[in-house]
Amino acid sequence: MNQLEKPKPRQPVDNKIPAFQAHHSRAELAAMGKALRDKCPRTSHAEWKLPYDRPDPVRLVLKADEGRHPELLPLRHGRMVASPFTFYRGSALAMAVDLEGTPATGVRVQCGGDSHLMNFQGLATPERQIIFAINDLDDTIPAPWEWDLNRLAASFVIACRDNGLSESAARDAVLSCVRSYREHMAEFAAMKVLDLVVI
Repeated sequence: MNQLEKPKPRQPVDNKIPAFQAHHSRAELAAMGKALRDKCPRTSHAEWKLPYDRPDPVRLVLKADEGRHPELLPLRHGRMVASPFTFYRGSALAMAVDLEGTPATGVRVQCGGDSHLMNFQGLATPERQIIFAINDLDDTIPAPWEWDLNRLAASFVIACRDNGLSESAARDAVLSCVRSYREHMAEFAAMKVLDLVVI
């Protein structure tokens, strides 16, 4: 800019975020969450219908290969063909496409994107505490919160079947998984943010 020129005044930025956002009590937040069940009842997740125009899952796996190191693709594909569960582990994009048309409350979060049971483990914190958390965030995506829970629950069913366990064992595993999720989310909701961060 020429030293003689006056700088142009800055235009106001309208980012559509209110300066003050109302804070709701825990009871109000719980009531708001329960009200979402009218929009998306839990029973609406009980079935999934195959869309007539569903993309081929193998083509989606190949699409997900784009941008990966080509020399590692045979290793990836070799691992995926070992069993239904290993295919499931490597096909997060295919499941995201399947989940796209499923019922959702409209609450979007930054999903892990690949929340199957093998992507969780005990981890050590700098404070020498052990936490149980997701350990793989390379498929993270903004999406309905239900997607992570659906992918996790489905992984228990597929792992049980893959290991020759009964359908009743798979059902028990899934019910235990979603019950634990529900109970822990209720516990976390009652905590202060700073306490939650250091868990």
